[in-house]
Amino acid sequence: MKKYGLAVQILIGLALGILVGALFFGNPSVEQYLQPIGDIFIRLIKMIVVPIVVASLVIGVASVGDMKQLGKIGGKTILYFEIVTTIAIVVGLLASNIFQPGVGVDMSHLAKTDIHSYVETAETATHHSFIDTFVNIVPKNIFESLVKGDMLAVIFFSVLFGLGVAAIGERGKPVLAFFEGVAETMFWVTNQIMKFAPFGVFALIGVTVSKFGLSSLVPLGKLVLLVYGTMFVFIVLVMGGIAKMVGTSIFAIIRILKDEILLAYSTASSETVLPKIIEKMEKFGCPKAITSFVVPTGYSFNLDGSTLYQALAAIFIAQMYGVHLSIGSQITLMLVLMVTSKGIAGVPGVSFVVLLATLGSVGIPLEGLAFIAGIDRILDMARTVVNVIGNALATVVISKWEGKYDSAKGKVYLQSYQTNSRKAA
Repeated sequence: MKKYGLAVQILIGLALGILVGALFFGNPSVEQYLQPIGDIFIRLIKMIVVPIVVASLVIGVASVGDMKQLGKIGGKTILYFEIVTTIAIVVGLLASNIFQPGVGVDMSHLAKTDIHSYVETAETATHHSFIDTFVNIVPKNIFESLVKGDMLAVIFFSVLFGLGVAAIGERGKPVLAFFEGVAETMFWVTNQIMKFAPFGVFALIGVTVSKFGLSSLVPLGKLVLLVYGTMFVFIVLVMGGIAKMVGTSIFAIIRILKDEILLAYSTASSETVLPKIIEKMEKFGCPKAITSFVVPTGYSFNLDGSTLYQALAAIFIAQMYGVHLSIGSQITLMLVLMVTSKGIAGVPGVSFVVLLATLGSVGIPLEGLAFIAGIDRILDMARTVVNVIGNALATVVISKWEGKYDSAKGKVYLQSYQTNSRKAA
């Protein structure tokens, strides 16, 4: 396996996992033996995310050293995130209205999945307003936030700490050197963990297929095809257009991130690739100060794929139940999604939780989610890819907006990456 690149290894793991899951569909032994392997891989990733984010942010912010400059970067980042996620919602609404995936679906042929755990999470999350989210960005106890992996609170503390390191000048250099050592060490650890990725992918996809089976896709095939098709169009046209505006190519970004995209797709988790995205986008010409801020923040705020899916799923359920949504109701849905998708960012199963918190506001039956919960993992894989590509593109956009994108460095890295890939093949 060593002579093949990581992308090929992940594809092999993905194919073998699907095969094993299909052959042993309904056999509880598959989950018993494979789930621990998948859990170990996810735990390994979670183990390294927080140290890398903290170290990268402290180094990046300390290199800027200017509160005003950092505030400008932060403002532009949040503005860009809001614009693109709004476009994603509009694209989702347009696609569902044009192709009407829920019309004609016979609910008597659909299996219901228990969504009780999502309902409990949604009830907890909806008690927090949009303002509460910003209040909770400030940690009461940074060690508690580090343990919980509360990314927004960790980012807030790391930014302040980095500014403090810059403010004390020469006395801060030993501290900065420490975090530079931590970052380099954790990137080495990341590369070692990635060697385990094909096994993690094999286990996770094997468990999924063995539990739900490929046959579960058939009754909702139109929805699956529309979600994947719309995601593809969004990447090529919307993200491709944005990339062209800032002087790069979305296909160049996809090319250098092909390993990470495959891994994110297979695991349905953007967290698994966050460290490598930070590392690769720096090599692609984005400054450390911007990359280390935009990528972790986007993990919670720039969920293009998730918001696009939420709009599609909401209209699908309405169509399935024969609920007509006027233009006004759909605008209301869009506005509510814009708020709720940010207000409970970082909650596990966030797309389902956002939908539960949103559907009732426009009169769509919540129980409709139980019909699509069984295939949510397949849909989650697609939306995770869009989230990952969107965050990578965001670093280029903000870098270009700040006039700090090194296009020459990006071209050199792309050429060297392609050369190395050909040699590996």
